[in-house]
Amino acid sequence: MSAPDGAPVLATVAILALPEVAASMLFGMSDMFMGVGRDWPLVVEDRPGSSLLRVQIVSADGQPLTIANGVHLAPDTSIADAVAPQVICIPEVFVVPSTDLRGRYEAEAAWLREAHARGAIIAAACSGALLMAEAGLLEGEDATTHWAYCDVLAQRHPGIRLHRRRALVTAGEGQRLVMAGGGTSWQDLALYLIARLVGLEAAMQMARLYLIDWHESGQQPFARLSASRQSDDAVITRCQLWVADHYGEPSPVAAMTQLSGLSERSFVRRFQQATGLSPLQYVHHVRLEEAKQLLEGSEDSIEAIAGQVGYEDAGYFARLFKREVNLTPAQYRRRFSGLREVLRQGRTA
Repeated sequence: MSAPDGAPVLATVAILALPEVAASMLFGMSDMFMGVGRDWPLVVEDRPGSSLLRVQIVSADGQPLTIANGVHLAPDTSIADAVAPQVICIPEVFVVPSTDLRGRYEAEAAWLREAHARGAIIAAACSGALLMAEAGLLEGEDATTHWAYCDVLAQRHPGIRLHRRRALVTAGEGQRLVMAGGGTSWQDLALYLIARLVGLEAAMQMARLYLIDWHESGQQPFARLSASRQSDDAVITRCQLWVADHYGEPSPVAAMTQLSGLSERSFVRRFQQATGLSPLQYVHHVRLEEAKQLLEGSEDSIEAIAGQVGYEDAGYFARLFKREVNLTPAQYRRRFSGLREVLRQGRTA
C-alpha cells in the first residue's frame, strides 16, 4: 500500500461517522491523521510530503447523512465496503447521558467486534466509549470516557474498571482498546495513535504544528461537575440548593442535617445515596467549584479566595485543591484565567 507519489502508507485509519458526532471532532481527527508525513515538510522544508496514514470516513450504509449541528457529511464508504482498517476511531456519541443505546447501533457494534477480533485497534474519544461498551469490548477492562458520561457507563456496565479522571486509557490484549476522556482529548488520542502507528517524532511534529498541549492533568479539573446535578430526593435537593448559597458558612453539614429534619445518620445515608458523595465531600465540591470561578475571574489572592469559599486555613485549602483538581490553585489560575480573559475581551469587542 502506498501514497500517490509512491511513499509507503503505514496504516489505514477508519473514522466512524454517526449522526451524533460533531464535525469538529470528526474532521479534526481526519486532518491530523492525513497530515502525518505530509504537513511538517510542507511548512518547515517548503515542500509537500506524503501522507503516511490512509484515512476513511465510514458510516453504516455509506450514504450522505446529517451529523450534529446540521452539518452534512458524505462518508467515503460503508462499513461493509471499507478497506480492512488497522485502526477504527469513534469520535463521540453526543447524546443525553441517560440515553439507552441498546440496539441503536447494532451494525456498527458488530463491525467493531469483528474488526477487533481480526486484530484492529479500536479507539474512542469522549463519549465514544459508550459504543465500545455496547459492543461488549470493555467488559472486565480498564476504560475512561467524558466525565459527564462516567456515571452512566459505570451503572450500565459494572464490570468495567472505570478511570474517571484519566485523559487516556489503553486496555485489552495488545493494548488494542484505546480511550480518551474529555471533548478535546481527541487530540491526545490522535497523537497517541500517530506515535504508535508511525513513531514518536511524527506525533511530536503534529503536536508542534497544531500547538497541542498534552492534557496531563486529565479530567480531574472537571470530573466532579456532574455531582452538582440535583437529586430526585426532594429533601436532599432542598439541602443542595441551600448549600449552593451558604457554602461559606461554618458547619454547613450540621446546618443541612437540621434543615433536612432527619437524624444525622439517616441524612448522611440519604445524601450519599442521592448524590454519590458524603455531605462533607459535597460541600468541598461546591466550595472548590466556586474557588475555580474566583481563580479564573478575579485577581484576589489565593488566601482571600480560600476565606471567601469557607476555608480559614489557606494551606489546607491549597492541599485540598491540589488533591481534588490535580493542579495547585496557582497552576489552575495560570491555565484558565487567560482563556476567560480572551473570551471576555472578545465579548466586549
